[in-house]
Order: sequence, then C-alpha cells, then structure tokens
Amino acid sequence: MPYRHADTPPPSCRRTRTSALVAGVAALATLLLLARRRMRRWGATADEVLARLPGDELIPDPVGQTTFATTLPAPPERVWPWLIQMGADRGGFYSWDRLDNAGHASATAIEPSWQDLREGDRILSRPDGSSWFEVALLEQATTLVLRARLDAKGRPTTAPEGDLRFVGDSIWSFHLQPVPEGTRLLVRGRGGGKPRHLHALGNAVFWDPAHWIMQTKQFRELRRRVASA
Repeated sequence: MPYRHADTPPPSCRRTRTSALVAGVAALATLLLLARRRMRRWGATADEVLARLPGDELIPDPVGQTTFATTLPAPPERVWPWLIQMGADRGGFYSWDRLDNAGHASATAIEPSWQDLREGDRILSRPDGSSWFEVALLEQATTLVLRARLDAKGRPTTAPEGDLRFVGDSIWSFHLQPVPEGTRLLVRGRGGGKPRHLHALGNAVFWDPAHWIMQTKQFRELRRRVASA
C-alpha cells in the first residue's frame, strides 16, 4: 500500500473539493452573465429591446447594444427641453456630476439660451472641450441621436476607419413616446469599431456597468426635474 502523509486528503476528498470549486465558479459566471444581461436592458420590455430605432443605422454592425427605458411623469414636450440642453458646457447630463461633468452641477431649470440645438452641432462631453458628441439626428420632441467617434487616445477623429488601428464609434440615442402616464423614454447605446474583440472586452468589463450606473442615475434625476417643473 503506497505511503500517504497523515495530513494529505484522500483522492476522493480532493475530487470533491475540485468539483465544488468548479461548481462555484460556474454559478458565479452564470450570475454575472444574468446581471450583465439585465444591465444591458434595464427597464425595457422585450419589444423595446428588439425595436429598430432611428440612429441604429449609423452603427450597422455593432459590437454591443444597450436599451434602457423609463416612464416619466410629463408629456414629451416637457421632457424634451431637458434633453437638448445637455452638455458639459450647458446643462450637464443629470447623472453623477463628479464622474462625468468634472464636478459641475447639472442644471435644475430650463435655460432658454440652451434650447437651440440642430443636427451637426456639438455637445461637449468634457468641460475643457477636448471631447464631444455630434448631434447626428434630431426630430423635435421625438428623437435625439448623439454620436462619438474616438481614436485610441479618446480624442474625436474624422479619419477613415481604414487609416486607424483603433477606433471607437458609438451612438447615445434618446427616443420619446407619449403614453397615458406621460413619456416613455428609451435610451439606446450602440457601439462599434476595431479591433472588435478589444471593444467587446471593454464593454463587458467596464462600459456596460459604467453606463448602467450613469444612465439609471440620469433617469432618476430627469424624473425629479420633470415632476417638479
């Protein structure tokens, strides 16, 4: 009979521990996948997730897509002014200001001078003006599609994709639909670029959770603002 040290667990015990570890890792992975799936469609119905929305055609082959939705207690014409005055140099983004607005507080009132927004305009995403969204599509009180195209250093670029080894191209779109309770607001994020595997990894590890944190906060702040306006 082979010698076995008294402190060494028998093979059957080691197999049991290994099986338990594998089962635990598998359970954790399943929970993370389910949590990510929920984050990517927060508040949205199955039909809303599958809906083809204006602006989707700008990123025809996305690496990832999110669809968030909420119902706000005001009609679209009262929600719309809050959306079109967004911007780091304007009304902010109504989210965690210390994270996405350099600590500047988002507006708590409608500012008439920020209401003239047109397709092709820029909405600054950083107060220093080094990064921005372009207004790709605007339909009054219905649709606002913002687009950002960035190089490897996070700088806006207009260079052809073939000239770049890394490029990120994304939209952040807002869609307002009247409902008896007020406004159904759908917010879609849709991103592409290259290399695709790197963007997919970045989405899974960072961008999806970060977007969920920021977008759900924006929903709460918009609800508070339109309810008290």
